[in-house]
Amino acid sequence: MDKLKIVLASKSPRRQALIKELGFDFEIRTKEVEEIYPPELPPYKVPEFLAALKAVPIAPTLNHNEILLTSDTIVLAEGNILGKPKDKQEAFEMIQTLSGKSHEVITGVQLKSVDKLISFSSITTVYFSPLTTDEISFYIDKYKPMDKAGSYGIQEWIGYIGVSKIEGCYYNVMGLPIHDVYQALKEHFNA
Repeated sequence: MDKLKIVLASKSPRRQALIKELGFDFEIRTKEVEEIYPPELPPYKVPEFLAALKAVPIAPTLNHNEILLTSDTIVLAEGNILGKPKDKQEAFEMIQTLSGKSHEVITGVQLKSVDKLISFSSITTVYFSPLTTDEISFYIDKYKPMDKAGSYGIQEWIGYIGVSKIEGCYYNVMGLPIHDVYQALKEHFNA
């Protein structure tokens, strides 16, 4: 693990904290990318497509001992992709859509070195209990989830009171399937 350096292309404090806990030397390198995908792309392919898109401007800056890590997370509810909300009203509508139902959280990951490229997705099914309008409003006002796909963070209050169970990786719902990332680093990059 000492010889590799992870270049994390993410401003997400959650992703940064998860990578830090793995014990790798890492640094943050980001460039703004317009996250647009072809409308005909199947929803399950969107996160990997966007993770690859985020790698394009940073890949040329890699040194030989560095591995670029890019990722993107979507919430898929009833066949619709729920991204980050534009405002409080949209956040409310998104959480109301998730209330009392299950949905999938899909994170696409790309790991790239100077001479190797690995790409994969992880899927977690999340089950929400029915939520009241007061609970949804309280969460949005207090936690301001505008930077989160689907308008919620499982590690926050709404996860405590609303998520009844999950099938799959908890950390994937936070934005990075850290177990899968570590296994890929170990298997493909001798971490």
